[in-house]
Amino acid sequence: MNIRRLFVFLLLAMLLPMIAHADGALSIKGVYKEVPGAQFKYDGKTVEVMEFLSFYCSHCFAFEKAVPVIKGNFPKRIKWRVMPVYWGTGSSVPGEAYLLAEDAGKGEQMKKALFDASFRDKLDIGKYEVVESLAMEVGLGFDFSRKLRSGEKALEAGNILNLARTYGVEGTPTFIIAGNLKADTEAFGSDTSAIRENIITIVKSVLESKGSKAK
Repeated sequence: MNIRRLFVFLLLAMLLPMIAHADGALSIKGVYKEVPGAQFKYDGKTVEVMEFLSFYCSHCFAFEKAVPVIKGNFPKRIKWRVMPVYWGTGSSVPGEAYLLAEDAGKGEQMKKALFDASFRDKLDIGKYEVVESLAMEVGLGFDFSRKLRSGEKALEAGNILNLARTYGVEGTPTFIIAGNLKADTEAFGSDTSAIRENIITIVKSVLESKGSKAK
């Protein structure tokens, strides 16, 4: 383990002691912030994780390899939701394409195709023609193109962006766990391993809470 990674994990260890909610009903380990006004949600069975990502974000692309590892730690006990957002001059087209593909059962394939096209092939994934070509590669045809160009998912993409603002998401990737626990990359920078372990720590702690709810 290199010195930088050792420092990160020592920092994580310092921050891991139980962070109690105001009413003492629940304590969750890990590095996170509670979202003001948002409610903690856990039914005692499955933890929901919302990953706010951008298909233009290199850190999001790098983190993709960590997602299966996190899911693999909690078989059938984690619900992972991809929430595509776009910043600045970025286009909503990639996010809308992902949402359409997800409806067709091709979300994971489209996500990989979009990231590879952007960072491996250096293509402009904001162009309809590029995204439509990717869609064909993952098995989506004319109906996909029609829906994409008609803006069928434009409203949903806008709603996700508004939700990101409501949660105070300022960068990607950012994770909202169990409704109100916001874990971002601020404490870890680009250290994907540390980010992954922090999310695993939080989710494990929520699962061990046995459905207790914070106010």
